[in-house]
Amino acid sequence: ELGPAVAAAMRLGVVLSALRPALPLLLGLSLGCSLSLLRASWSHSAAEERCLAPGRPAPPARGSPPETAEGRPGPGHEDFRPRIVPYYRDPNKPYKKVLRTRYIQTELGFHERLFVAVLTSKATLNTLAVAVNKTVAHHFSRLLYFTGLRSAKVPHGMVLVAHGDERPIWLMYETMNYVHQHFGSDYDWFYVMQDDTYAQAEQVKALVTHLSINQDVYLGRAEEFIGGDEQARYCHGGFGYLLSRSLLLKLHPHLDSCRNEILSVRPDEWLGRCIIDFLGITCVSQLQGQHYRTYELAKNTEPEKEEEEEFQAALAVHPVSDMTLMYRLHKQFSRIQLDRAYQEIQDLQMQIRNLTALTPAGEAGVTWPVGINAPFLPKSRFEVISWDYFTEQHLFSCPDGSPKCELSGASKADVSEIIESAVEQLNHRYQPLLRFSKRQLLNGYRRFDPTRGMEYMLDLLLEAATQKGHSHVLAKRVSLVRPLSKVEIIPMPYVTEATRVQLVLPLTVQDLDFVANFLDMFAMNTLDTHDNALLTLLFIYHPYDAQRVGQVDVFAGVKAMVGELEKRYAEVKIPWISVKTEVPSQVKLMDIVSKKHPVDTLFFLASVWTEINMEFLNRCRMNTISNWQVFFPVHFQEFNPALVYRGEQTASSSTDFLRDGHFDRHSFAEACFYNSDYMTARTKLAADILDRDEVLESMDVFDVFLHYSGLHLFRAVEPGLVQKYTLRSCNPRLSEELYHRCVLSNLEGLASRSHLAMALFEQEQANST
Repeated sequence: ELGPAVAAAMRLGVVLSALRPALPLLLGLSLGCSLSLLRASWSHSAAEERCLAPGRPAPPARGSPPETAEGRPGPGHEDFRPRIVPYYRDPNKPYKKVLRTRYIQTELGFHERLFVAVLTSKATLNTLAVAVNKTVAHHFSRLLYFTGLRSAKVPHGMVLVAHGDERPIWLMYETMNYVHQHFGSDYDWFYVMQDDTYAQAEQVKALVTHLSINQDVYLGRAEEFIGGDEQARYCHGGFGYLLSRSLLLKLHPHLDSCRNEILSVRPDEWLGRCIIDFLGITCVSQLQGQHYRTYELAKNTEPEKEEEEEFQAALAVHPVSDMTLMYRLHKQFSRIQLDRAYQEIQDLQMQIRNLTALTPAGEAGVTWPVGINAPFLPKSRFEVISWDYFTEQHLFSCPDGSPKCELSGASKADVSEIIESAVEQLNHRYQPLLRFSKRQLLNGYRRFDPTRGMEYMLDLLLEAATQKGHSHVLAKRVSLVRPLSKVEIIPMPYVTEATRVQLVLPLTVQDLDFVANFLDMFAMNTLDTHDNALLTLLFIYHPYDAQRVGQVDVFAGVKAMVGELEKRYAEVKIPWISVKTEVPSQVKLMDIVSKKHPVDTLFFLASVWTEINMEFLNRCRMNTISNWQVFFPVHFQEFNPALVYRGEQTASSSTDFLRDGHFDRHSFAEACFYNSDYMTARTKLAADILDRDEVLESMDVFDVFLHYSGLHLFRAVEPGLVQKYTLRSCNPRLSEELYHRCVLSNLEGLASRSHLAMALFEQEQANST
C-alpha cells in the first residue's frame, strides 16, 4: 500500500531537485509581479476615490498641463512636451561658420541678477547721491544714477544719466524707457530707489535670490491712492521698490499712453497707476514668503539709539535728510549685521562641538578654530609649507630673495593688526582678573595655508596687571588664523573671441637664427587656420648696420621669408618697420608702433622664441579688456636639453613641465593690451618725466601700465605659451633692473636643481678619475 505514495514522493523529490537552482529566480519574479499589481491597484483606487462634485471634471494633477476635452494638452503649454527641432540649411545660401561663445552662460542666454537705478537731482547729486554711492555701490554689480539736469562736475566713480528735464514724472518716464532699452534683456530684477533712501544692499540681494523670476513682481511698501480704489496699491518711491523683468517688458509698450493719460504729482504714484491700469498688478509688501520690511525715520532720529525690532529688520529706511545721517545709518546697520554674524558663528561652533562628540574620533576630532579646515598635511617633504620669520621692523623672507628687508606697506599693516588682535583676544579671555599690554614682539612666524588661510605664531613679551594693581612681565606664545573669506566673483565687462589680434615682433641681429621657426609656427597656427590675427615686424638696426644697409642688409633673409609667405597666402600682408637705435627700449619701440595703428587695436607684443597657437590667442582676447585690464602672460621656458638629458634621450613633449622646464616669472617680453590703454598711460608718463627720454631706457611696457594706469594687471602662468631653450643676449646698455632680470632668466632657465646637482656630481666624478 505504501508503494505508490513512495514512488510519487520520489518523483516529486526529483522534480524539486531539478528546479532548485531556478527557485530563487522564480520566487523573485513572482514577488515582483505581485508588488507591481498591488501598486497598480493602489494607484487606481486612489484615482477613483477623489472627492468630486457631481458633473464636475477632475482637476489636473499639480505640475501637469491642463488638457482639452480630447485629452490633449491645452493651448499655451507646448513647453511641457519635448520636441525636436530639425536642422535645415538653405542650399541657396552660402555656408557661414557659426561662432560659438566661450561661456555657456552667454550661449544659454542667462541674465545678470540685479540692476539698481537711483533717482537723484542736480541739487543733491554731490551730497546724498555721493553718500548712497559710498554706502551701497560696492555691493551691487551695476548701479546707475538718473537725474533731470546734471551739475558741472560729476562725482568720481558714479555713472550718471541726465534726461534734460527736472519734472519728476518725466524723469520717471525717461528712466523706465532707458532701463528697458539698455538693460531690459540683461537683468532679471530692477531695483529703483531715491537718493534719500538708505537700503541694505546685502538684504536686497538676498531678497531677489528667494523670488521666482518668471512672475510679474511689483514689490515694495504698499500705499493707498488718495481717493482711489481701496484694493489698489502703489509702491512708495522713498522706500524703493522691486520690478521683475517680465513686468518691465509688459509695461514698456504702455509707457507713452501712461504719460499722456495719467495725471499725477508724485512719480511713484504715476508709475503705480500705470501698472495697475494697463497690467492689473498692484504693489505688494510680501511675496512668496518674503517680506519687504521698511522703517520711516522721525525727525532728529539718532540711529545709534534705535533698538526697535522693526528698525533692525528694515530693508530700506526713509527719509534720510543729509549725508551724515546716511553714514550713521550705514554704521549702525553694519554693526547689527556684524553682531548677527558673530552670534551665528558661535551657534554653529557649539553645534559642531556637540556633533563631534558623537563621532568615532570624539572630541579629539574638533579642529582649531572650530569650523575652519584642519591644517594641510604634507605627503612628502616637497609639500611642506615653510614659515616666514619676522619682527616688528624686518621681514626675513623677502620677495627679491634677499635675506632681510624692511617691513613696510601691506606686510607692516598685517603684522600690526595681528599683534593688536592677539592682545585684544587675551584681554577678552582673562579680564577682569588680568589686563595685558604689549611690551615687545619677540618672534613672529607666518605661513599661508591654501586650505584655511594665513596662520601666525607670535612670541609676545607682555605686561600683566591684576585687579589690585600688581604687574608682572611674562612671555607668551599665541597662535592665530586669518581664515579665507567667502569667494567673490568679480564682475567683468563682456568680451568676445572675434577681436583681431595685432602681433608685434621686435627683431635684432641676435634673433636671426630663430625667425624662421617663428614664421613657420605663425603660418601653421594662424594663417592656415584663418585665425583673425595679423603680424608686424620691427627691425631694430644698430647704427653701424643702418649705415651699411645699402650694401649689406642684415635683415635681407627675413624680408625674403616674408615675401615667400605673402606669395603663399595672397590675402596676407606682413608689414615691417625699421628702427635705428643702440638701446632697444620696449617703450620707445611701442611708441613707434602705436602711432601707426588705430586706437582700438589689440596688441600682442611677442618675442622671437614664442610659439604662436590659437589657444593662447583666444586667451589673449579674453583676458584683455579695453579700459579695464591688460594681460602679461608668464610663458613656459624649457630647460637646456644638454643638462637635462645629457645625451641619454631626446627632449620629451613640452607638457611634461616638472621635467622639461619652468614658468619664467622674470620675463615680461610678452604682453596683450589695447592701443587706447597704452596711449592713455603713455600720456601720463610723458607728463611725469618731462621729456627725459633716458628714463624710458629703464622701463618696459609692464612698468608703464603698473605706475601710470588705473587698469587691472593680470599676470598669470600660460601653459599655451611655450618657448624652446636658448641663451638670451642681455643688453648691458639697458637699466640695471632690466639687465638683472635678463640674467636671472638665463640662469634659472638652465635646469632644475636636481639636474644641476647631477651635472655637478658627474663633473666631480670625471675630475676625480
